[in-house]
Amino acid sequence: MKLRNAIKQGWRLACAALAVALMVTQYSGLASAQTVNAATSESRLALDARPGLALYVDQAGGMTADEVVAYALEHNGELIAARKELAAARALVKQASLRANPTLDVGGSKQVNGGDNSVMVSGSLPLELGGRRSTRILVAEREVEMREAAFADRERALAAEVRAKFGEALAGVYKLGFTSDLLSTEERGYRLVVARVLEGRSAPLEQNQMLVEVNRIRSMRETEDGKVQVAMFELRNAIGMEPDAPLRLRGDFTGLVDNLPPVEEATRLALSSRPDLLAARVAESLAAAQIEQARAEGRPDASVNVGYQRMSSGFPVNGIDDRGQLAPVLGTFHTITAGVSINLPVRNKNQGAIEAAVAQSEAAKSRREFAELTVRREVAAAYARYTSAARAMEIYRVGVEGQADANLKVVQKTYELGAKTLLDYISEQRRFIEVENSFIDAVLDTYRARVEIARAAGSPELIKK
Repeated sequence: MKLRNAIKQGWRLACAALAVALMVTQYSGLASAQTVNAATSESRLALDARPGLALYVDQAGGMTADEVVAYALEHNGELIAARKELAAARALVKQASLRANPTLDVGGSKQVNGGDNSVMVSGSLPLELGGRRSTRILVAEREVEMREAAFADRERALAAEVRAKFGEALAGVYKLGFTSDLLSTEERGYRLVVARVLEGRSAPLEQNQMLVEVNRIRSMRETEDGKVQVAMFELRNAIGMEPDAPLRLRGDFTGLVDNLPPVEEATRLALSSRPDLLAARVAESLAAAQIEQARAEGRPDASVNVGYQRMSSGFPVNGIDDRGQLAPVLGTFHTITAGVSINLPVRNKNQGAIEAAVAQSEAAKSRREFAELTVRREVAAAYARYTSAARAMEIYRVGVEGQADANLKVVQKTYELGAKTLLDYISEQRRFIEVENSFIDAVLDTYRARVEIARAAGSPELIKK
């Protein structure tokens, strides 16, 4: 009896020691797996020269995000049209600075059944009094400034759009690379399962289950490849490139959690340099210039008139000329006229146009104030979005992705040892696929949030010319 109890006690101690050893081994394995995955999670976000990705990425000769933005600023169709409109506005300033043309009137008359006739030539020159010309030039210059600010705002919006689409295409390539690697792994696993079935170590059902999983991942890869192609087409369209033109990307998502300037500093930058806000302020100045122009149009104006008339007239009788001889009564007369025409704004003092311009000025002021409020809100919202996106990405990178990879490896080992079924392994693998895709989405959200901060703040880093 004592011997039996001693054996039982020894067996319990051995089992406890074995359990502790297994726990230590498993903990060490998981810890090392987390360490490795924390180190390799960045490598997963590094695009190498895998054959399946060579159509979309080229880390040696591809285009970076800055280069894609620079290309878009030169070739985007909407931006080219806006540049032409800006040139047209500058030409209107030249037109506004030109003085009014003089007018020339030429006329004549001929007596019916008689010999009387006359020829008249007159001209007038508008003086454009009351500041008409200067206010017209000022309004044209303010309109040019508005178009310049609007053009700069289009550049800012286009740069943000292109950078966002660049990130979307890059994230799609990451998912495609991950799915391609997973498909290669599953195909090797399927061959091992086929060998085990042929050896009689596994049931034929496992081969069918594994084949279904391989085909499912193959379908996933085709879907991801289609998404990448669509993203690349959209990127080409945004930058003004032909759909069949070669385009390969270069870059990665590193540096997404670098230190950003405080939100107060970004807000000050946005309030001082954002093109749309500058356009709102110029619109306020334009409205003030239009008020002055309307008032100038309501002031008196004048034009200088000069004329010449030659008239030949006579009577059907004879008279005595200077020499005492009879001669027809006929004479030629030359007349020069000069005067000033004054427009007197007695009834129409341009009151309606002045009231309309004042109302436009008040509307422009309200728009500018609301634009400043909107800028503050956009900067604050961009920072809030970035903070949450960066935290989510770090949680995935540190606490989810590595653990999911380690869990998959543990389930895979236990399946190979016969402690887990193939369905357990497939279920864990699907969970890992979901985690990996969610991690890439979190990285993309963080990248988009960085782009949004640059767009909202009007950062010069958004457009590098």
